[in-house]
Amino acid sequence: MRIAIVGAGISGLATAHLLHPEHEVTVFEAGELAGGHANTVRVDTEDATHDVDTGFIVFNDRNYPQFEKLLARLHVASQPSNMSFGVSDGGDFEYTGSSANGLFAKRAHLVTPWFHRMVFDLVKFNRNARTLLATGGEGPSLGHWLDEGDYSEPFVERLIVPQASAVWSADPRQMWTFPARFLVEFFDNHGMLGFAKRPQWRTISGGSRSYVDAITASLRDLRLATPVRSITRDADGVTVDGERFDEVVIATHSDQALKMLGEDATERERELLGAIPYQPNEAVLHTDTRLLPRRKRAWASWNYHLLPEPTGMTTVTYHMNRLQALTADREFCVTLNRGDAIDPGKVLRRFSYAHPVFTRDGAKAQARWHEISGVNRTHFAGAYWRWGFHEDGVVSAARVAEHFGARL
Repeated sequence: MRIAIVGAGISGLATAHLLHPEHEVTVFEAGELAGGHANTVRVDTEDATHDVDTGFIVFNDRNYPQFEKLLARLHVASQPSNMSFGVSDGGDFEYTGSSANGLFAKRAHLVTPWFHRMVFDLVKFNRNARTLLATGGEGPSLGHWLDEGDYSEPFVERLIVPQASAVWSADPRQMWTFPARFLVEFFDNHGMLGFAKRPQWRTISGGSRSYVDAITASLRDLRLATPVRSITRDADGVTVDGERFDEVVIATHSDQALKMLGEDATERERELLGAIPYQPNEAVLHTDTRLLPRRKRAWASWNYHLLPEPTGMTTVTYHMNRLQALTADREFCVTLNRGDAIDPGKVLRRFSYAHPVFTRDGAKAQARWHEISGVNRTHFAGAYWRWGFHEDGVVSAARVAEHFGARL
């Protein structure tokens, strides 16, 4: 069959990899590079060259089985990563959960009652989360559930909301309406409801660009810098910007898919795709260590910024030397949504990424994927159909590929 795949992020690339051996596949990508959030930047210093990731960074040995299968098929190597999370207000309050030394980075917290209550509330949260998982129904919003649980304000504002905001690159204020079950299911799935037997995190050797290059090397028709403006369907096929195909796989964000379909979108496509919106986030690759906690023992792989005034976006700095095991004469950081606070002389690159916003309506829409995908010669692939991560992109691609008889 002649199949158009629109979008060359993880979902589109994985779909193309699975389909191109048996079908005539054409991949359209609006950007100048394939990969989407798999975006590795080459940084040349005086003594070495470093491949630094700026979007997709890590995966683990428990929750990414399909992505690991894909890497194995591509013969792409990976290496251990250091995963830890911390919070800092840019001044005197800071901690990281990776060790006792990091947790009590500010020594006064050893004798601060509310700080100990914050830590105790995490134990209570993990216990109550398992109870929530055992109950049926949709469950409450995160804000309502936390209120019912009588958690302390420091735990909510300085631990669980920052962690959830950082995981989904979401506005901290959105966490109040975030489905509590959706969050605790994710935490449970990733071994985050306990302190033992956590998954082992890994990063791709040489940066995530390695797997992108391995896939694109075998594609016969990859069209970069070719944005698709119009997709229409009829009984005999699909027209993509005037070019005819038998079927189309739309592997873009949900809002982009609706825009390309335009007036040709069905009522059900508008309902389901419209239930999962996206929000932009600015990412800056830089070497300004002022964006890391003041005390070095509080440095973490993920460093969440507590700001005095809400900005409507998550604010976090990834310490890439830890995450990618980079041996360098400087600290490489990727900071989300705090570009103005970074020394301009230490900025290496700026990017804009978009992440799905998950709501109760969106969770319901995810369960109805089959109502629009595989219908009308059209298939939808994207990480937004699950939790929004690389594994979810591969899972969605595998579901589409199975329609054509291909399996990962």
